[in-house]
Parts: sequence; structure tokens; C-alpha cells
Amino acid sequence: MSQTLVPNIPEDAPFTPAQRAWLNGYLAGLYSYASAQPLANGAPAQRVAVLYASQTGTAEGLARKLSKELKAAGHTVSLNSLEGYVPATLAAETCAFFVVSTYGEGEAPDPAQPFFQQLCVEHFPLLGNLSFAVFALGDSHYEHFCQFGKDLDVKLETLGATRILKRMDSDVEVDAPWSAWKQAVTGRLREFAVPSGSPVAASAASSGADGAISGTHVASPAPAAQAHSRDNPYLSTLRDKRPLTHPSSSKLTIHLDFAVDESAIHYEAGDACGVIPGNCPGLVESLLDLLQFSGEEPVEIPKVGPVSLREALHRHLAITHLTRKMVAEYAALAQCAHLSGLVAPGQQAQLEQYLHGRDIVDLLKGCPGVLRTPHDVIRFLPRLAPRLYSISSSPAAHPGQVHTTVSVVRFRAHDRDRGGVCSTWLADRVEVGEQLPIYIHPNRKFRLPQDHAAPVIMIGPGTGIAPFRAFLHERRVTGATGKNWLFFGERSASTDFLYRDELESMRTGGHLTQLDTAFSRDQEQKVYVQDLMLRNARQLWSWLEEGAYVYVCGDGARMAKDVDRTLHCIVETQGSLHEEQAATYVQTLRDGRRYQRDVY
Repeated sequence: MSQTLVPNIPEDAPFTPAQRAWLNGYLAGLYSYASAQPLANGAPAQRVAVLYASQTGTAEGLARKLSKELKAAGHTVSLNSLEGYVPATLAAETCAFFVVSTYGEGEAPDPAQPFFQQLCVEHFPLLGNLSFAVFALGDSHYEHFCQFGKDLDVKLETLGATRILKRMDSDVEVDAPWSAWKQAVTGRLREFAVPSGSPVAASAASSGADGAISGTHVASPAPAAQAHSRDNPYLSTLRDKRPLTHPSSSKLTIHLDFAVDESAIHYEAGDACGVIPGNCPGLVESLLDLLQFSGEEPVEIPKVGPVSLREALHRHLAITHLTRKMVAEYAALAQCAHLSGLVAPGQQAQLEQYLHGRDIVDLLKGCPGVLRTPHDVIRFLPRLAPRLYSISSSPAAHPGQVHTTVSVVRFRAHDRDRGGVCSTWLADRVEVGEQLPIYIHPNRKFRLPQDHAAPVIMIGPGTGIAPFRAFLHERRVTGATGKNWLFFGERSASTDFLYRDELESMRTGGHLTQLDTAFSRDQEQKVYVQDLMLRNARQLWSWLEEGAYVYVCGDGARMAKDVDRTLHCIVETQGSLHEEQAATYVQTLRDGRRYQRDVY
């Protein structure tokens, strides 16, 4: 079939730039498909857009699975990230399924923020021809659970689009809600009739491609499937475990080396390592005592099969923290006025105060006798989620190895010593030589520049140093000639300077062009990485103008926001730009993959 030429609105046409962009997006979508082919059962094939917004890759992976299954069913599917996607293109779609995560305090993931901002501009054209459904990913531990998915769902309806499925909000354990939503999608498509007889209803051409739309960012093809995954982890031998902090430090950070030389595991610098931990045996026994169970009761865990209740609590169920959803469900079961009041509208501050430092044991002590059978326990408790750690090794420099950098979480609350599930497991209950279940979690949004001559600026306080250690080793082994600048921050240089010898050796050897460190407690007034950025504003601007790539890794609640504000300030002052011009400059960095963040 001959290729359809897509018309464009001339620049001298009597439209504003925003109007011209909208019209070009509409035309691109309108002409991006050819005639539809019927399904095997004779029903008309549907033209479907699958759109995703992903911060860590989960939403992208689910969207790819949905796209693949819809294609296998005979539908014509376009798969796109919302990064760079022209919102006006939606006007040429008839059916779109959104798989989106929420980042930070209810915000869209970084790549999708420009899309949503454009969608929310005043007088954005109506989307009366569009039918849609939203699958939202989030973590109910946070106040703004699935907020971006909720906002997108409401905005699309406001713009006149037709919701054909109720929005599905998924907690960290995504399997069950995803399966239910996906089944609803396929069932709805069988009922959903796309109007015929118009170009808008036309489906994709015989090329079989993902329906690339002019002016949009089309996701790159998925790499070959990993031999090991979250559901099929690799039992890796722990080759090394050593502290990176001094014994006198107020906290412990450890370096771990996992052997993968006999596996099919492969990764790139910037990826994360998923570790599947076990709960503290002492906490499990305390819980069994409260429940008055022996622990030997047989239970069934989905995707696992029959195990004892003790094994379920130790290996498969989350017992160390509470969420709003858990408190709300427990309040209903117990008919507890106090707990019901905590999850009532307007009580977020009181709820957060209650949740802080408490776990399922605290909940049972406060209101016992609610979970009466092992089945009640299995149904109530969420699945124990893997923990993701940025990989601190380079596959080129450390073949057959995966290194991680882990800060061990310990604290005391409500008269009990507590700690992070995985970090204390790794620090206290796992020995070198033992086998641990791990897998690779790709992070395609956090990659070194392909241009080895490009300068790189890395900002990573605390364990945010992990991927930058990988980057530095990778660039040295591959012979990258671009300059490397690292901003690192911690509490004290004498006790918390992670990988000090390596970094100082790289600086002495010239591979690390510049190393700026902020040790917040080594002077009367605290100093952070963003303060060092301001001190070096002129030089940082010079690097940006030379084409430098900026990477940020670490705490997303405060550090990443402070760094982002500082970057905007430096661009504005050093570039002599107005605030809006500086924002455009930084957005251009994002669009060109020159400003990448891996924050949590």
C-alpha cells in the first residue's frame, strides 16, 4: 500500500502557534492509519492507542503487554509514551487506553508533565470523538495515591471524551487489578463499535508498525525478555558485603556484590536491581502470637501455591508498614470509630502521624480479634514487594557482577526497635556465600549519552551516588572522553564519604574532572548539593552550553525538588533569561534527554 502523505499547516497560515500545533497534531493522527482489517470472527478490528506515563518503567511494561495482546487479538494498536506526545493527536483517536503512574506529591511522571500541562491549557479543543479508560499506578502509603491517574481521568472527561471503563487504581501489588482491568478492556473492545465511513475511524496500514504518529515520541522496541524477573528471580550468590560508612557513623551504608556470571542476566549502567527480601523472624513470631496461630496452618498464596502461614508471613506478605487502605479496611472490619476517624476526609495529618513507625502488630494490639482465620490474614495483608536498588556497577567494568549500595534503615518508635525490611535483612541476616533472589529492573529513562565526548554532570547525595559510580566506571572502560563532574553529599566526610578512595583516585587520575562534596554536619551551617551548584553557577552554566547532560539521583521529596529549583535559578541568572525562558531552556534539556532523574 502506498504511503499516505501527511499535510501540515503552513507557518504563514492565519493561526496562532498553539492553534497550528494542535491542527498539525490532529492531522498527523488522522492520516497515520489506513483502512481497517476485520478480526478473525468477522467483527471490525478496532483502532486503539495505548499511552503510558512511567517514572520507573512499571507502567511502560504493562502498556507494552497490553499492546502486544491487543495486536494478537487482531486490533490495530499504536503504542506511545506520553513523553513528547502531542495532546492534539488525541483528537484524531477514537479509543485510547492510558497506563500511568504517579510521582512525588501526586504529580505526573517527569516525562509526562509537558503533555498534561498542554492538555490543561485554557480552551484546549474538545475530544468528543475519543473513548478512553485509565489504569493508574500508585502507592497507598502516600497521601496523593494515584493522583495523576485521577487528574487525567477527570480532565479527559471534562474535555468531552467518553469514559468506557471506570478508572482502576492499583496499589504496589499490581497483578490482580491489572488482570481485572485488562480483561475489562478486551471485553469492552468487543462491544465497542468504531464509527465507520470517516478517516478518523480508519485503522493502521499494512506495515504492522506501532502506528507512529508524526511529532510524537514512539517508544523504542522492547529488548529481549530477561530470563529472570520479579516472578522468576535468579538465586544469586552474595560474593561480598562490606560497610561503606565508619563504625562511628550515625548510620550504616553497605556495599553488596551479587554474582550473575552463570546467569542470563544482563543490565546497563543506570538500571536497578530488584531484591526479594524476607521479613524479620522475630516480628513474624510476634504476629503469630497476637493472632493465636501456630504458624503451621496451610494457606494458599497466588502465583506461589500452598505454604504454611509462617512461611507466608516470612516470605510473601508485607507486615512492616501500614497504609491508608489497610487502616480503612481494618476500621470497617472492626467497626472502630477511632480508626474510621483517621481515614475521614480532612484528617490526613492525623493519619500520617498514626501511620508513622507503626506496623500490623501495632494495629492488632490496638484492636485485636478482627482477623480470626488464616484466610482473613492472607486476604488482608498486601504482598511483600521487592525492593529496588540502583546498580552501582558497570557491566563493562564488572562483568558477571551486580553491585548495589544500601542504606540500612533503623529507628525506634512506639517502644519498639524497627527497621527497613530489605536493608536490615541484608545487613543482619544474610551472609556472604548465601543465595538471594534478585532480578534486573531496567531504567531506560536513565542512560549515559551515546556521544562519548559529551560532558556529564552527576548530582547524587547519599546512596544517590550508586548509579554515578556505575557511570564513572562505564565511561572509563569504554574510553569516553567527555568531562565528568560529580556533586556528592552526606553527613560527615570522616564517617560517611561513600566510595571515597575510588572517587579521589578518579579525580587524581583526571577521569573525574571535578568533585564537589557537601557534608552537611561538618560545619555550623548545613551545606547541601544545591548550595554547591549555586557556588559553581557560572561553571555549571558553561558546561550546559557545551552540551552537558545533567543527572540527578536520590530523594525525590526534597532534594530533587531543591536541585531542580536551583537548576532553573542558575539557567535564569547565568543565561540572563526571564523565568519563563529559563523554564523553556530546562524543558528543552528534558526533551533532549539531557536532564534525567532517578528519584524516589
